[in-house]
Amino acid sequence: MEAQPHALAPADSPHLESLPVQPLLTAEFDADPGAVYRRLRSRYGPVAPVGLMGVPVWLVLDYREVLEVLKNESRWRRDVRHWRARAQGELPPGWPLLAGYEVRQTMFMDDEEHRAARRTQHAALRPFQDASSPEGWELRAAVARYADELVALLAAESGRSGFADLGAQYTRPLLLMITAKLFGCPVELGDELVMDLWRMLDGGPDSGPATGRALAAFTRLAAHRRARPGDDLTSYMMLADPDLTDDQLGRELFMNAVYLNDITGNMVLNTLLEVLRGNATVRRSLSAGQLGETVNRAALANPPVANMCFRFAARDVRLGRFWIRAGDIVSPSSAAAHQDLLAIGSSHMVGSTVSTRAHLGWGAGAHQCPSAARELGGLIVTTAVGRVFDHFIRAELTLPSDQLPWRSGPVVRGLRVLPVRYELSADAPTLRPTDPRQATPASHRDENRTSGLLAALRRLMFGRK
Repeated sequence: MEAQPHALAPADSPHLESLPVQPLLTAEFDADPGAVYRRLRSRYGPVAPVGLMGVPVWLVLDYREVLEVLKNESRWRRDVRHWRARAQGELPPGWPLLAGYEVRQTMFMDDEEHRAARRTQHAALRPFQDASSPEGWELRAAVARYADELVALLAAESGRSGFADLGAQYTRPLLLMITAKLFGCPVELGDELVMDLWRMLDGGPDSGPATGRALAAFTRLAAHRRARPGDDLTSYMMLADPDLTDDQLGRELFMNAVYLNDITGNMVLNTLLEVLRGNATVRRSLSAGQLGETVNRAALANPPVANMCFRFAARDVRLGRFWIRAGDIVSPSSAAAHQDLLAIGSSHMVGSTVSTRAHLGWGAGAHQCPSAARELGGLIVTTAVGRVFDHFIRAELTLPSDQLPWRSGPVVRGLRVLPVRYELSADAPTLRPTDPRQATPASHRDENRTSGLLAALRRLMFGRK
């Protein structure tokens, strides 16, 4: 039987570049992205043409179509080299999102190259995934210990009751401390790694140089661990694939750091926010002690990644009301797609638990977070959230939830701050002076690393660069 040729877009169907598009990133989007998604859907249907920092992009809005883009790897590619506008030199000079997409790492690979890189990732993460292994036990203990240390530091600096920013004073430093522990970062890399990682994640005109500096820092970390291997993710990736060069390993560490700090960190903050703002279904799960379900429900209401990484059409394909041409850029919106799930979940004909694990917080399809990474990410989020509500007997927002400042961006919708008035429980952890006679060299290293990371983060958060 002869293979059927792929369909081509009809000649009279509009090209993305010819359509009038309105910028996605507007003041309205900052204030209420859900309203923007609904307006686009009512006008265009499941797929809408939008402008993204001067570049036209197909934004996929409906859950069914988003899953099609995420799961059909033969039609929708992740490798930026499939992007026609880039290949033809049609992008604005210095387009700020391009630098990150040109970092050749697992998430931007396809087919066997991608599968081989994922196998390396999974093999390196496996020792940390197993709670009964020394590495897994130590990482779990470290996550809980770091969370307790940050609560104790908050009490020492701001008192047993007072005001705090659960972003700058808890969630962000917690994820950075975990990154340093998991990657085996030496102290001397801490400040540079943290500063450039955050500059890169914030985007803007300096995102290109920041990305280059962050990659250089992670490449130096790879070289450091090659000379001094340990029980860390960096060393285990070298064991899983001895052919990895320092440059290749640096790019993979870069990707892992972005996902660990941005996606996992946003999932922590968004879960805390949904509890504090009074989301009834999230609160019921928390009251029942179902932390995993609490996180699922929060991710459904407020996903950590609003608009997921770009895909590129491998061939002409009909999607929604439009023909997407080979080489077009597509952005699947998990935040918009979740509106469909929330509508299903609120129906009296559907049980309330049907949609909770269908959220796209960890992605879907071949490029979703590897299972070991999802399990570790879930562990970090549930531990971080659980420790807050273990130690705080009262926490309430000091701003109305609709006035909280959000980090505006084409991919991530993350809180800049999560300001609360709090009161700690009587048995909340406190800082205790360390007896130098009982301290081990390893504990000194952990303390120095933690101090360096917190100092770097605070300089960045408060503008002392």
